[in-house]
Amino acid sequence: MTAELVRGQNHPLPDSRLEIRVSADHPVVACATCSDERGAAREEWVARPGATGLPGVEVPERAERSPRFAVDLDAVPAEVHQVNVLLALPVGAGGPDRFGVTAAPFVAVITKDGSELASFTITGLDTETALVAVELYRRQGAWKVRAVGQGYAGGLAQLLADQGMAQADRTAAAIQETAAPRAHRAEPARLHTAADAAGAVSGPDQPSPADATLTGGLTAPQPAADSAPPQAPTPDAPQMPGGPINYAHPRRQSAPPPPAPAAQPGEPGRPPAPVAGDASGWSMEERLYNQVWGMFEDLARAVAAYRSAVEFAESRMDKELDSVLSDPRSRIGSTGDAARTAARAKCEQLTDQARQVLDRDLAQLAAESAVVEPALPPAFARWDNPCWHAYRVPMEIPMALRLGDLHLPESPELRIPCLVRLPLERGLWVDSGRSSSDAAMALDEAQLRRLALDSAVALAARLLAVYPPGEFTVHAIDPAGSAAASLAPLVDSGALAGPPAAGAQGVSTVLAKLTERVDLVTMAVRGGAADSLPPGLDTGEQLLIVNDFPHGFDDRAVTQLRYLADEGPAVGVHLMMVADREDATAYGPVLDPLWRSLLRVTPVPDDHLADPWVRHAWTYEPLTVPDGSDVLRQVLTRVTEARRSWNR
Repeated sequence: MTAELVRGQNHPLPDSRLEIRVSADHPVVACATCSDERGAAREEWVARPGATGLPGVEVPERAERSPRFAVDLDAVPAEVHQVNVLLALPVGAGGPDRFGVTAAPFVAVITKDGSELASFTITGLDTETALVAVELYRRQGAWKVRAVGQGYAGGLAQLLADQGMAQADRTAAAIQETAAPRAHRAEPARLHTAADAAGAVSGPDQPSPADATLTGGLTAPQPAADSAPPQAPTPDAPQMPGGPINYAHPRRQSAPPPPAPAAQPGEPGRPPAPVAGDASGWSMEERLYNQVWGMFEDLARAVAAYRSAVEFAESRMDKELDSVLSDPRSRIGSTGDAARTAARAKCEQLTDQARQVLDRDLAQLAAESAVVEPALPPAFARWDNPCWHAYRVPMEIPMALRLGDLHLPESPELRIPCLVRLPLERGLWVDSGRSSSDAAMALDEAQLRRLALDSAVALAARLLAVYPPGEFTVHAIDPAGSAAASLAPLVDSGALAGPPAAGAQGVSTVLAKLTERVDLVTMAVRGGAADSLPPGLDTGEQLLIVNDFPHGFDDRAVTQLRYLADEGPAVGVHLMMVADREDATAYGPVLDPLWRSLLRVTPVPDDHLADPWVRHAWTYEPLTVPDGSDVLRQVLTRVTEARRSWNR
């Protein structure tokens, strides 16, 4: 699996023969220097365009967008302890004058069998015109790669001088002179590694198939500059002196990501074999996220084309039959029968042709799903995925969370992950009421309420599991104590912030505490006064599970709940309502804004989600923990253990 490095991080190199590939959206001059054990470089240890005298290192002959370095660490001089991979903007080529105005360069280390060992996206550049991308260094007889990303505003001359070269200016000028004459020539758009074909991700602001409205429609994505139709992006988190309170995703980037790799050619007459991560993006997680979104779009388009073809065939048959019946001479007798038979046969032929095309597309999507599902990280995976058995509490927030699956009646066995972006931009409503679906009609009210509570607890556990220790807190309100059995995994593991609030007093206390937190953080954000927040205030994300609404809620509590639903997500406070809307009919239209502000999910399969492009009614199916599995409790136990070890 590819190691996605950050600045300063290293990774062991199992092979001595390597290829280093760089992707940039503009030509760059590629060269390399070698250093001794003291870190000093020599003039004769420079691999540059036009000079191939350095053993073990080969560099491109000119500036290009996708340079490749060939390295044989066994062939470098014995005195060499470090190989530095350098990138610089060509001088006088009419391109960008600094790295800060371009997309971040992407570096991949490829082993001799063509697999991607490590990658590094060089972000945070500004006025730099030359940089050390990565370094290969010898430590205790073994070679490692380190992500460096150190830039120099003074260009290649300053970089070489910093490495100890006495003739840095002359060497830099020679490198630029050799690369400059052909630096303006067009190069391929971008080069990707072989492992990118086995994993690549997409636009940071893309939507997920799960971004749905309460009325049953998927939120219409707003097109992004670099990807498929996305959801509306999260507003920029406010920055404040003294330490920002930032609830935006830490890895969302404005620069376009590396594009998807070219698919490996398949056998003649057959589509290419699908691979996991076959989409553009900065990381494997992002590539998988975009690939899932692409599968959702492909399925939507394929089914829309099939339904349109069937509708056309039936419409054509109706017109032909009308034509036959409108003529009295052909209305009866053998002529009319033959015309009707021909019209129906033509309709069946067109329908069969459309179904064959759909089956072909469904088979390709099913093959893609078969390779994508096992590769998904825990945040994107079902509960039965083996990745949960090797679960470790993450140190970063993932891009998205899987709420369930989506499928269409033409292919109910093909499930598309229903992902929602993190941090949550709206609360969740687990509908415990009886819907018109067959699954809901087969259960009584008590069973539906229990399933709804179990679904809410499973979703809360997933949220706790994908956040770093102490950065996500769960509270629960259970006025009558009817959710004790379902809440047991959260309570027994210690994952809840406190015991579930019971009775009117408990409801009032929890709501007042969270309302005060929203007020304080909102005022701090708007006033730029982060330092004025109380020292003990938990600024991590908060989730409030509300059971049995509106029982135990007075008018003040209902008003506070609406306030949390409206204002809470912007400052990291989210609701998860487990309720039947029919129970709150006494409030009339007063609560309509509350329901509309929440994303409705169901504890049983239900086709209440509709996308706004082709108007399909998608069936949502919740994720369930396999019978007899203890994975939920194991995950929650590891979460609480990590909190204790981190004193959070």
